[in-house]
Amino acid sequence: MVLLLSVILTLGVSWAQEQVQPCGFPEIKHGSLYNENKYKSYFPAAIGTWFYYSCKDNFVTHSGNYWDYITCTQEGWSPAVQCRRKCIFNYLENGVSPQHEKEYMEGESLRVNCHADYTFPDQQTSMTCTEDGWSPPPVCRVKYCGMPVFANATAVITGARFGVNDTLDYKCLDGYENRDGKKAGSMVCGEDGWTHLPTCYKSTEKCERPPSISNADFTSLPLAVYPPGSRIEYQCLPYYELRGSKYVTCNEGKWSEPPRCIDPCVISEQNMNKNNIRLKGKDDTTYYVKTGDLVEFVCKSGHTAATSQQSFQVVCGEGTLEYPRCE
Repeated sequence: MVLLLSVILTLGVSWAQEQVQPCGFPEIKHGSLYNENKYKSYFPAAIGTWFYYSCKDNFVTHSGNYWDYITCTQEGWSPAVQCRRKCIFNYLENGVSPQHEKEYMEGESLRVNCHADYTFPDQQTSMTCTEDGWSPPPVCRVKYCGMPVFANATAVITGARFGVNDTLDYKCLDGYENRDGKKAGSMVCGEDGWTHLPTCYKSTEKCERPPSISNADFTSLPLAVYPPGSRIEYQCLPYYELRGSKYVTCNEGKWSEPPRCIDPCVISEQNMNKNNIRLKGKDDTTYYVKTGDLVEFVCKSGHTAATSQQSFQVVCGEGTLEYPRCE
């Protein structure tokens, strides 16, 4: 009888040991073990063993503290979900924002209030903190677009409301045209309101291609026609000095005064050899100097100054400079 009981107990203990498995290395989603490279050799870990861990940005540990710990249990690692998303609510676009920043944990929801004529997608009234952030995002979209106020144009049809993706046609008044040079156009009601409001202007107020200036380029591709108020930017070539405003503006069919690009001074090795001089601190190669910049020369070895000492410091003046001379 004693022998039989001993066999039963031995078998029971053996079966229990087989059922209680150690815990392997934990895969912490959106987080990591403290100094995990050091502790990898500790796995598999025995029941009751625990380790510190932390979570990535926008995620928090089970306790909410920066550091928490996970414990190896008979059911596996506890807690099972180590890092949960934390969502911040501080602004609702086109809606009522909170006075103070608020925090919500993954799985929590809150009601939102959009401004008049705006709504959440699919007429929802709440958003939920998910693993990927707010769902839907904290943005209220347009329910519908009202009749816009036109300048120098009229709507082809009239109505009080236009749904998202509805199109409204318009035509410019007699003697006016839009930015495309046409007498009529259309606009679309989007999730953020009308895609654009038409601008119709007098045909006589448009400007042709802006004037080209020597040694300069436009910073954007030029168009054939520009509406009033258009502004174009010039950019001088390297070493050329810009004089005047770099912008010209279209006003009443004319462009404002364009700038000038002043020539640089070209200091050549030939001219320096002719005057027995060289650049101070620089190689004797072709050298470009902007208008207004100072250039310093010195005599070549074995030569002495034939002009005043002041003449060896020269200011470039709109592409010209006077070389000093050595003998």
